[in-house]
Amino acid sequence: MARLKFLIFWPLVLVASASMASSAIVEHTFHVQNLTVNRLCHRQVITAVNGSLPGPAIHVQEGDTLVVHVFNKSPYNLTIHWHGVFQLLSGWSDGPEYITQCPIRPGNSYTYKFTITGQEGTLWWHAHVQWLRATVHGALIIRPRSGHKYPFPKPHREVPIILGEWWNANVIDVENQALATGAAPNDSDAYTINGRPGDLYNCSQNPKFTYTYKVEQGKTYLLRIINAALNNQLFFKVASHKMTVVAIDASYTKPYLTDVVLVAPGQTTDVLVTFNQAPGAYYMAARPYASAPNVQFDNTTTRGIFIYENAPSRAVAAPRMPILPVFNDTPTAHKFNSNLTALVGAPHYVPVPRRVDHHMLVTVGLGLAPCGKPGNNSCGGPNGQRFSASMNNASFQFPTRLSILQAHFFNVPGIYTTDFPNKPPVAFDYTNQNNSLNQALIFAPKKTSVKKVKYNDTVEMILQDTSFIGIENHPMHLHGFNFHVLAQGFGNFNPKTDRKKFNLVNPQIRNTIGVPVGGWAAIRFQANNPGAWIMHCHLDVHLPWGLAMAFVVENGPTPSSMLPPPPSDLPQC
Repeated sequence: MARLKFLIFWPLVLVASASMASSAIVEHTFHVQNLTVNRLCHRQVITAVNGSLPGPAIHVQEGDTLVVHVFNKSPYNLTIHWHGVFQLLSGWSDGPEYITQCPIRPGNSYTYKFTITGQEGTLWWHAHVQWLRATVHGALIIRPRSGHKYPFPKPHREVPIILGEWWNANVIDVENQALATGAAPNDSDAYTINGRPGDLYNCSQNPKFTYTYKVEQGKTYLLRIINAALNNQLFFKVASHKMTVVAIDASYTKPYLTDVVLVAPGQTTDVLVTFNQAPGAYYMAARPYASAPNVQFDNTTTRGIFIYENAPSRAVAAPRMPILPVFNDTPTAHKFNSNLTALVGAPHYVPVPRRVDHHMLVTVGLGLAPCGKPGNNSCGGPNGQRFSASMNNASFQFPTRLSILQAHFFNVPGIYTTDFPNKPPVAFDYTNQNNSLNQALIFAPKKTSVKKVKYNDTVEMILQDTSFIGIENHPMHLHGFNFHVLAQGFGNFNPKTDRKKFNLVNPQIRNTIGVPVGGWAAIRFQANNPGAWIMHCHLDVHLPWGLAMAFVVENGPTPSSMLPPPPSDLPQC
């Protein structure tokens, strides 16, 4: 990595004073290729970056420009998404396949280049083609620019904690098999902490399979927790220690004291932990929050160990284990998710936009697609059909001839339509489980449907879970923007009563929100970034089924609000 410093002087007419800011170009090279690793009694070939799992952590300061040269030496198509980065006027670097770019073919390369503006905290990067992100991912840590401080006491150390998911199989094969049969994919075999499963799994008692970290008694550490698992939300605890949440999705929060954190796939949570217990060893542990009733899942636990320096060997040999919530503990999940609030006045804090240009009620949930020819009931989903998913009765279908952003920029017709609706085409009792297999409602057409909005328009979305197949908490991720989470609740959204619950003062700010199981979440954002931005469920099993839509944001009136042309090395379809 090369870090080249440039001094940039920005004159500020504030009481005849001026301040100096520094920025840098931070450069990395990713070699993406096969790697053979040993896990759970298996030698498994995975796709990895620079020979490591997780991949390399990237450290930048707010205001820096990041340049990453990606060489695809793997046998698969590839893109890299910089999860949570705004990509202001750099949408060509956002990364989702066929949304902002065509994939990097095997043997080819692409350079991602963008400036990180108005963001501090923990984000991450990951592949955005099929299930490759199971092993192609890493931390993206954004610190305040020089001369600026965190809005909380400086920690003694900072520790990335990446929660992952492991299969004793090729994940591309797992996904392809499920898509071929129309059934749900095979469950994972383990969860991991920083790439290691921990000692509760088969063939994992060797210490090299458990992540450990030494701490000093009395010191406070910042844990940067990232959920990189494909298909499971995870509860996380540290035995005998409290955690103070200070940021989520790279947005500062009012400090929130808790003994358990819930992190959905795609989300990040920064917590301060003061190691103030008796010197010894303490497990950190994670297990799934599985909200969908009667659905099989990987019900196992990963754990790592915090070890106090100078701890007695007897204590180190018997680490204390936290008591984790049960897998379906929705009250604990909702308490955590609904009690977080923004730190008003913190660096890069943005107040809630009050004027709303687009009011949207958007259903999210699973469904079915026909098995094939009429009368063919031999697929692996319910009623012999295929699993599907949709938003507002539109099951998203990715284009293949050209990316949506290229089609938008060059005015190429036939790639997408701009008819994504502001409300469901049919109003019904969304969370009534008697509608689970309602044949009149459960089949949604496949289409590449987007919503076009003008630059700087404000969008309010009520994300409403449905009972199709079954109710479930869906972590919905919006590319290109943060949003304010105004309120969350259970049942069907009631505009007369539930709007009164909107927090317009200090709502949490996120890029990924877990829509409560059998419930709803109200979000609001300002579309101040021209380009094409996908919104999708971050349970990767649901994305190819169609649980997605996209926004196309038009250019603004000035050069500083217009998307530049694509770079010359943008991959071609």
